Amino acid sequence: MTLAELQELHSLPFFDLLKRAREVHERYWPEGKIQLCTLLSIKTGGCSEDCAYCAQSARYKTELESHVLLEREEVMTHARAAKNMGSTRFCMGAAWRGVRGGTERFEQVLGIVRDVAALDLEVCVTLGELGPEEARQLRDAGVTAYNHNLDTSPEHYPNIVTTHTYDDRLRTIRNVQDAGISVCCGGILGLSETITDRLRLLEIISHFNPQPESVPINSLMPMPGTPLAENPQVDPFDLVRMIACARIAVPAAKVRLSAGRTRLSDEVQTLCFYAGANSIFYGEKLLTTDNPDTARDLALLAKLGLQTLEPDRALAAPVLDPSVPANPSPDGHHQQ
Repeated sequence: MTLAELQELHSLPFFDLLKRAREVHERYWPEGKIQLCTLLSIKTGGCSEDCAYCAQSARYKTELESHVLLEREEVMTHARAAKNMGSTRFCMGAAWRGVRGGTERFEQVLGIVRDVAALDLEVCVTLGELGPEEARQLRDAGVTAYNHNLDTSPEHYPNIVTTHTYDDRLRTIRNVQDAGISVCCGGILGLSETITDRLRLLEIISHFNPQPESVPINSLMPMPGTPLAENPQVDPFDLVRMIACARIAVPAAKVRLSAGRTRLSDEVQTLCFYAGANSIFYGEKLLTTDNPDTARDLALLAKLGLQTLEPDRALAAPVLDPSVPANPSPDGHHQQ
């Protein structure tokens, strides 16, 4: 979708927008099931990047306790617990700029991925920048999806991160897609961005070739010690509008209601599900922030009569459409 189309969509009266989004959701996701994902930080803190929202940056004085890469068995304990709770996707995040093939820590990650995949769970990782060879090795080890968020618009991005560029992010996404791994790519609301910034993010994501398999929509959880620590809470209606626009712009993707759910009432989450959200992070902890209690999540899903998706280890990366240019660059051109 173009920015103009998204602006027209976003400006619709609230119920008209929800009606449009619901029609798309029912067309592409007729069973209406919710995906349960669990997220684990396998390496926390000490990151060299300067993302203004992140407590894991070594540049900020926060209360976050850093830890090195977890041992394989500790990760497996968490993965087994996630499966027993009903999660179908196990996501692992590591706070570093990127990984390089042949290093000890990358070999450790590959071993962990193989073991988690053997549990018949979908495996998602977020490890920073990847080259083509690292992406292929992750695919061969059993990774089904790679998370690499764009966070916001290319215009606003330099206000949030200076240690890497938007093109760096797009390059990793292209490497992942070329390796045959599905992409999980979304953004964060509450980064002092404008509505146009939010819609530019969706414009770029919607023009990925192929489109992302999942689109996480996060609400900023301001972390003490970071530059955005005093940012205000995202308006719940703005969040629902963004969910609805994402559902229409990337209709076949799972739209994940991600960070910030602890601040949402059951009623607001219900509106998000109605607008097209069909995936949540499930478990009491995200990378560095709290998440709703699992019992509360299950109770809400039961109230709404919503069933959960089964794991899909055979998840195939969407096929590149040769008639469509490759992923757009921030200036509107396309990468080759």
